[in-house]
Amino acid sequence: MKKKKQKSRLRRELRQDFKTLKSLPPREKVVFIWDYYKWPIVILCFAILTVCTFAHMLWEGQKPCRLRVCVVLNTEDYCTRWFDRFTDELTADGKPGSVDVNQDQPFDYDNSYYYVQEIEVMTTISSGRMDFAICGSDMYSYLLALNACLPLDSGLSPDLYSTLQEQGRLVYSTANLTIDEEGKTNPADGIDGYYAVDLAGTAFFETYNQTEEEEPLYAVIISNTEHLADCEVLLAALLEP
Repeated sequence: MKKKKQKSRLRRELRQDFKTLKSLPPREKVVFIWDYYKWPIVILCFAILTVCTFAHMLWEGQKPCRLRVCVVLNTEDYCTRWFDRFTDELTADGKPGSVDVNQDQPFDYDNSYYYVQEIEVMTTISSGRMDFAICGSDMYSYLLALNACLPLDSGLSPDLYSTLQEQGRLVYSTANLTIDEEGKTNPADGIDGYYAVDLAGTAFFETYNQTEEEEPLYAVIISNTEHLADCEVLLAALLEP
């Protein structure tokens, strides 16, 4: 009985509101609707925005992609022009798929909100939305801790690996290091190997790493990449003097 009374009361109120709304001029109708229904309107708009956002993410995720690159420089510069040129050259072969380049702000452990960046990086890797990373030492160390870096000796083609080794560009590091209860790491517990390429001295480094101190900049291939061939093409382009 109570539910029926509440429904009938609600219907009467809605009918009364509708009659009042019909009698008002256009401008006052908007004011009336906002005054009486602003919170339902706000909630509805938020729900629509959320649904549209997730729908857009799903739609974008279905599109074919040749390469997903995360660029976290040591500066707040953007390398859009360089990647626009690279994308044009890569896609000139006519193969389907786009190049997705995510240019983020510096991954800085001195920033009190760096853990938000860690979560973002972890989510991006686990969802398969990162094939290649260009980054400084902070993000590189985090990628190593996640064991997210591809071992270059087993991943790269023998010719490219030999060339990088001869040039002394391979970075020897220890991956998969875990922190104990005292906040320390033991390198003996990790996995040694070559996980990054040093970009020092390249045209890319000289253009986009204009820091006061000579900070390193690395190229890293993510271990779960499905686009290794195009990753090698990008690596070769980055190493151009």
